[in-house]
Amino acid sequence: QVQVVESGGDLVQPGGSLRLSCATNGSIDSPYLLAWYRQAPGQERERVAALNSGHKLVYADSVQGRFTISRDPAKNTMYLQMNSLKLEDTALYYCNIFSRGVNYWGQGTQVTVSS
Repeated sequence: QVQVVESGGDLVQPGGSLRLSCATNGSIDSPYLLAWYRQAPGQERERVAALNSGHKLVYADSVQGRFTISRDPAKNTMYLQMNSLKLEDTALYYCNIFSRGVNYWGQGTQVTVSS
């Protein structure tokens, strides 16, 4: 059973940066799809970034050029670097891992962008 724990959410001013982390309790077997999702109050959960075992990166248009997804296999951790944050980036951010036909979700970490 893969356990997923996000961290790094915080209150930040517009234009600021945050790095979210997603730690697992073990290595992830290929093939896999790693992703970050977010959900704002009253809105549907949306995928903002994804990285597959073939190293293909995909970003939502709303975060393209500002967010970067990455992974450190040695630390069993993936990251979401978020720069130039906007008010509309405020949401609960979730880490998702899809491996061997199973979806794993964390509890989420809150990102609030406010002046």
